[in-house]
Amino acid sequence: MENKDSLFTVEGMSDEELFSLVDHNSLDSEKITAPRYSYWRSVFRVFFKKRINIFILGALAIVIMFAYIYPAINNYDRFGNLLDPAAKHLGPMAAMKKFGYNIHWILGSGASGQSTFDAIWFGSRISISLALIVAGINMTLGVLLGAIWGFSKKIDIFMMEVYNIVGNVPSILLISVLVLILSPTFWTLVFAMTVTGWLFIAYFIRTQVIIIRDREYNLASRCLGTPITRIATKNILPFMTSVIVTLLAAEIPSYISYEVFLAYIGMAMSDMSLGRIIFEAESAMVTPGWEFEFWSPVVIASIITVTLYVTGQNLGDASDPRTHM
Repeated sequence: MENKDSLFTVEGMSDEELFSLVDHNSLDSEKITAPRYSYWRSVFRVFFKKRINIFILGALAIVIMFAYIYPAINNYDRFGNLLDPAAKHLGPMAAMKKFGYNIHWILGSGASGQSTFDAIWFGSRISISLALIVAGINMTLGVLLGAIWGFSKKIDIFMMEVYNIVGNVPSILLISVLVLILSPTFWTLVFAMTVTGWLFIAYFIRTQVIIIRDREYNLASRCLGTPITRIATKNILPFMTSVIVTLLAAEIPSYISYEVFLAYIGMAMSDMSLGRIIFEAESAMVTPGWEFEFWSPVVIASIITVTLYVTGQNLGDASDPRTHM
C-alpha cells in the first residue's frame, strides 16, 4: 500500500514539479568539498594534544609572570638592609625567622641583606628582555637577508666570502672584545650580540631556500613571470615556518646563556641581571651556609632557559604541516 500511495503521489505531480533543468557552472564543478583548513588552528591543536606541552606552557607563564609582573608590584630595595650586619648571607629559614614568613625570603638574603628571591626576578626581567630583543633583531635580519641571499647568485658570492671570514671567529670571543671596547651596558650587549649574530641565521636560511627554490612549483611560478619577492614570501618562507620557530627556540635561551657566561668571567653589565647576580655570588658557592646565594640564581636561570627552549621546540614540531594529518 505504501508503494501505491507513493506512486499515486508522483503521478499527481505536474511535469514542472517532476522535471527541472540543472544549470551547469564550470567553476562550481571544479570545487572540491572538503573541511576548511586553518594552519594556525591545526598548529595549536597538535601542540595542545600533548599534555606535557600544557605543563611546559604553564611553567613558562609562571616564569613570565614572576619576571615582569612581580617586579612591577613589588617595592624591591637592594640596599634596604645594608647597614644591618645580621641581615646578610642568611639561609631561607634564618631569613624568614628574622624578617617574617613570606615569599620574599624563601631563598634567603644576599651580601647586601637583600632578598635573593626578589633580586633573581628583577634580574630575570633584564636577562629575558635582552634575549628577546636580540632574538627579534637577529631573526628578522637573518630570515629576510637569508631569503635574498638564497635567491641572488651575485649576493651569494659576496656573502659567502663574508661568512667564511666572520664564521671562523668564535662568537663569544667577538662579543667579549666588543663589550670590553664599548663598556658593558644593556645596549652594548644588544649591539655585540646582533652585529654578526644575524649572519649565522641568514646562512642557515640561505641553505634552506636553496633546497626549496628549485622545486617544480617554484620553477613553474618563475616561468609564469611571478616576481622573486612574491615567490620568497608566498612559496618559500611559509614552508619554513616550523624551521624558523625551531631556530628561534634555540636562539632565545642561547642569548641568556651568553649574558650569564660573560658576567661569570667578569664582563657583567652594570644592570643587576641574572649573570651579574651569579657573578657577585660566586664566592658564596664555596662558603658553608651561603650556598643558596649562588645556586638559587643558577637554578632559576636553568629553568628559564630550559622552559623557553622546550616550549619553542615543541611549537616548532607542531608548526610542521606533516604533523597535522
